Amino acid sequence: MIDLSLMVKSIPFVLAGLPYTLGISLVSFVLGNLFGILLARLRLSRKAYWRYPARVYISIMRGVPLLVVLFTLYFGLPYLSVQLPALLCAFIGFSTVSSAYIAEIYRSAIEAVDQGQWEAARALGLPQKSIFKRIILPQALRIAVAPLGNVMIDMVKSSSLAAMITVPDIFQQAKIIGGRAYDYMSMYILIAFIYWLLSFILELLQDRLEAYLRLE
Repeated sequence: MIDLSLMVKSIPFVLAGLPYTLGISLVSFVLGNLFGILLARLRLSRKAYWRYPARVYISIMRGVPLLVVLFTLYFGLPYLSVQLPALLCAFIGFSTVSSAYIAEIYRSAIEAVDQGQWEAARALGLPQKSIFKRIILPQALRIAVAPLGNVMIDMVKSSSLAAMITVPDIFQQAKIIGGRAYDYMSMYILIAFIYWLLSFILELLQDRLEAYLRLE
């Protein structure tokens, strides 16, 4: 049986973990974007000593499960006499893994920009860095909005993995109540609804942003 009264009473306790869930998702998304743009530039470089290391990093981070990365940081590093706080491990893990996916989004978006933009800017004598920063990247960002929104939503849902390394996010809070009340099913349904609600809000924001960019 689903215990609705337990679900309602548990909402404040579960939402106490919301700052961790949103903090991990938002901070890691921002850091992932910054690192992802850099990786995309390196990935598109004509110089092999930049291009191939970027490709290897992206391949590894896309091929290794996020949970393995988190466990390596939190449980593995102590074997090397390095102990990082769980929250810091979550930031590092989510940022590094997401940056690989974001890098590929930016790479394809940059390649989708008309090559004539590059040629026209070079004809005006603009430096390469200025061309990328002021002309190409703004156009690539418009193209990348939809897939980046999907990454953000996925990060909010995946943030539940931080509970596996003791971060007190909303999933960890729900597990605590479920263990005390011997009713995990009710708590899992509650947490599923919360994650869906967060994702739905992000979907609305993504739609608004896409509509705004189309009108510009």
